[in-house]
Amino acid sequence: MESSIKTGDFFSLQNSVESINESDYENIGLIIEAAKAFERSTYQCVYIIDYFKKGFLYVSSNIARLCGGEAEKIKDFGYRFYIDYVPHEDLKMLVEINNMGFKLFNNLPVGERKEYTISYDFHILRGKRKRLVNHKLTPLILTKDGRIWLAICTISLASGNERGNVIMKKPGSGMFYQYSLYDHKWEEHKEIVLTENEREVLSLSTQGYTMNDIADNICMSVDTVKSYKRSIFQKMEVKNIAEAVTYAQNHQLI
Repeated sequence: MESSIKTGDFFSLQNSVESINESDYENIGLIIEAAKAFERSTYQCVYIIDYFKKGFLYVSSNIARLCGGEAEKIKDFGYRFYIDYVPHEDLKMLVEINNMGFKLFNNLPVGERKEYTISYDFHILRGKRKRLVNHKLTPLILTKDGRIWLAICTISLASGNERGNVIMKKPGSGMFYQYSLYDHKWEEHKEIVLTENEREVLSLSTQGYTMNDIADNICMSVDTVKSYKRSIFQKMEVKNIAEAVTYAQNHQLI
C-alpha cells in the first residue's frame, strides 16, 4: 500500500536551510573521508544528511548490508529510503520525532546545539522480516542562525524489543530530555549516577565476564556483584544486562 507520508514530511520548516553556496561544499570530501574512517574503526553503519539539498551526502556500505539494499541506491533514494524500508507505524513515529525534535532543538542555546545527540529505536524491513535498530543523529555543521546543515547518523542493532526510547542529551550536562510517544511531549530528567563499583561491574559485563569472573576481578563476593547489578537495573529501570549496557551507552555512563 502506498504510504501517505512523503519525503518532504521529514524536512520541517523549523530547520529550513538557505543560503548554502557551492563554495561551502568545497571541503565536504574531508568530512566524507572522516566518516569512512569512523565507519572502518567502529564498524558502525554511518550516513550523512544534507538538510540543504534534502538528501544523503554519504551512505556507508554497512547500512546496505543491514537492509539488503545497495549503498549507492540508498544514497540516491535519499529520504525515500525510510518510506521503502520502514513499517508505516514506525514511519509515522519518525515524522513525529523529527518535528518535535527540531522544536526542542530550536529552543536550545545556539552555542550548545552541536553538542546534543538525539537517539531512538525503530524497525527496518529486510524482505518480510523486521529488525529493531537504534538510530543516533548528531549535528555536524550548523548555519549561522543555528540550523542543522549537515548531520552525521549512526545505526546499530537495538538491544531492546520496543520502538521509541527517544532521548536527546548533551554529554556531561547531568540531565536529558525524553520524548513520550503517549503524551506527545518532551520531559526533562536528571541523569542517574553510578558508583565506581557499579560502573566497574557494568564495564566488565560488556566484555563478557561472568559473575564469578567479575567477583574475582574486583575482589568481591558473587553476592556483592549481584547486589551491584540489581542496583544498576533499579536505577536504569531495565530488566537485563543487555538493556543496561544500551542505556549506559545511550547516556554515556561507561
